[in-house]
Amino acid sequence: MRLSDAKKDYYRKLAKDHGYRSRSAYKLEQLNNSYHILRPSYKVIDFGCAPGGWLQVILNEVGPGGKVVGIDIQDIKPISGAIILCADIEDHTITDKILRLLNSKADITLSDLAPNVSGIWDIDHARQISLTRSAFTIAQKVLKKSGSAIFKVFEGELLNELKLDLKNSFHKVIVSKPYASRQESSEIYLVCLQFNG
Repeated sequence: MRLSDAKKDYYRKLAKDHGYRSRSAYKLEQLNNSYHILRPSYKVIDFGCAPGGWLQVILNEVGPGGKVVGIDIQDIKPISGAIILCADIEDHTITDKILRLLNSKADITLSDLAPNVSGIWDIDHARQISLTRSAFTIAQKVLKKSGSAIFKVFEGELLNELKLDLKNSFHKVIVSKPYASRQESSEIYLVCLQFNG
């Protein structure tokens, strides 16, 4: 068995043992352990939340005083404490719905969005960056000043331009690859700190 497969199996088993809905929960856990962006009573939006592993991590961190909204085009099983919207990230009415639900701006937006992968790299990369840009557009309208964001991205030729745009909106943009990500996968995470409003 390749090391990456062994790691995948390890996190899958760990997720099952700890009651997480997906092994990707550990990616968010590891990112949060590094950058400490989730805090008690925070209001958090999770774009691309299916099947709910990230929502579980967020709820653990923000506690009962927090507010958590998950958005995904797929239907997902309810999670106690989270508000889940079955909606398309590219629907222009989503911003108003989020602001209504939160009744204020968010402390953090998270995006773990990925397209249905076709296997044709240029297409998959372009589609993923397009989804991330949609999440970023919404984040600019719903994040409070000095808020934080994390965006999953696929590496490729469109990434640098996106990074530059993020750097115009956030004081700091850090490229991170949590240990729970397979090392040969093209996904990385952009940790964006101190939104300049």
